[in-house]
Amino acid sequence: MKVSRTSAISGKERTLDLPITQEQYDRWLNDRVLIQDAFPHLTPGQREFLLSGITDEEWDATFRDDNDDDDDDNELQGEDR
Repeated sequence: MKVSRTSAISGKERTLDLPITQEQYDRWLNDRVLIQDAFPHLTPGQREFLLSGITDEEWDATFRDDNDDDDDDNELQGEDR
């Protein structure tokens, strides 16, 4: 099922084709079933898209920790001492 959402971060509208049925979607939306119960087969990223419109790529670009590489370098330097 194609689902369109507007990203809470960028405001861009995107559409993903998710392996869900209209019945599952309606149950989640109207009956307030927990998303992990309504769509246990979806990845966390797919569920996040339903909730906030944020794609995996946008999430990674926004919340990437640029210090991860520096931490690895520091650990290696500490081992050489």
